[in-house]
Amino acid sequence: MSEAILFTPLKIGGTTLPNRIVIAPMCQYSAVDGCMTDWHLIHLGQLALSGAALLTIEATAVVPEGRITYADVGLWSDETEAAMARVLESVRRWSTMPIAIQLAHAGRKASTEVPWKGGAQIAPDADGGWQTEAPSAAAFEEGEHPPVALDRAGLARLRDAFVAATHRAARLGIDAVQLHGAHGYLLHQFLSPLSNLRDDEYGGSLENRMRFPLELFDAVRAAFPADRPVTMRVSGTDWAEGGWDADQTVAFAQALEARGCAAIHVSSGGLTPAQEIPVGPSYQVPLARAVKQAVNIPVIAVGLISDFDQAEAIVGTGDADLIALARTILYDPRWPWHAAAHLGARVKAPDQYLRSQPRRYRDLFDV
Repeated sequence: MSEAILFTPLKIGGTTLPNRIVIAPMCQYSAVDGCMTDWHLIHLGQLALSGAALLTIEATAVVPEGRITYADVGLWSDETEAAMARVLESVRRWSTMPIAIQLAHAGRKASTEVPWKGGAQIAPDADGGWQTEAPSAAAFEEGEHPPVALDRAGLARLRDAFVAATHRAARLGIDAVQLHGAHGYLLHQFLSPLSNLRDDEYGGSLENRMRFPLELFDAVRAAFPADRPVTMRVSGTDWAEGGWDADQTVAFAQALEARGCAAIHVSSGGLTPAQEIPVGPSYQVPLARAVKQAVNIPVIAVGLISDFDQAEAIVGTGDADLIALARTILYDPRWPWHAAAHLGARVKAPDQYLRSQPRRYRDLFDV
């Protein structure tokens, strides 16, 4: 049997990953005042034993107003940093898996209820709500309380907040930083002409709409240790007429590459309720392929990737360099083990679990 590409090493910046499976950031809506809790220890701890190559901490707000919900994780204070440090210390005691963090600001999609309680916006004058801010004073959905348009002082304030969170991530020994430029959150709101209605140097043309996300990337890249990668997650398309699309994504990816971005993670959607998404297995892979063909840095594909042969085909054909798992690995936290068994490859497993190895898969685990 030929070697499975899915289980070959790949270098991202100064970090070498043992295989091509990464765990995408997944919000848990289980923090208290931005501080991680025991739920995060359980959640991240189990995923750190999965055999994947990289674990990414969920969207982490750089300011309290940047949270999607009141229960989001943050990294804006000594208290939030200490809570994250406690979780990381425990996880690292039992796992050597590299850990990344996704730094984020929700923009006009902030101040909402947790998903299992409906996820609706919470108005500023309601308990648990606050005033949102965005590139323009345009609400996400009709009838919602609109955001305040960011002025130059506001842009500088948020740039400083991202840099401060990056310094905290570096102190925590985080292995990589991912900036969240997807799913209709702040940086995506700057990129899309559907949400960016500005008439200054940060709005209008593609060059102008990319300006703040690129300035922010430069600031974060400068603030993080040079030997650790900084990456970006993008939505490859808004799936809506007149919105952000694959061609603009390619231009943005090329600009990021020129600035030292170590990898591009390609998702899609989330910018407008008018989106029409043709959901199906690998439905976002063509977006990743378009970026892959235009840049020389690793590209990560994500979205309804659940079958082992499907994942191997994505990296084997060169559509992307890595695949990211989210819902799939929540459902099956040992997915990389099972993929390795299916493809005749090997993964890292903790000593305590080695006896779980079936006889027919006796060569599955690295020991």
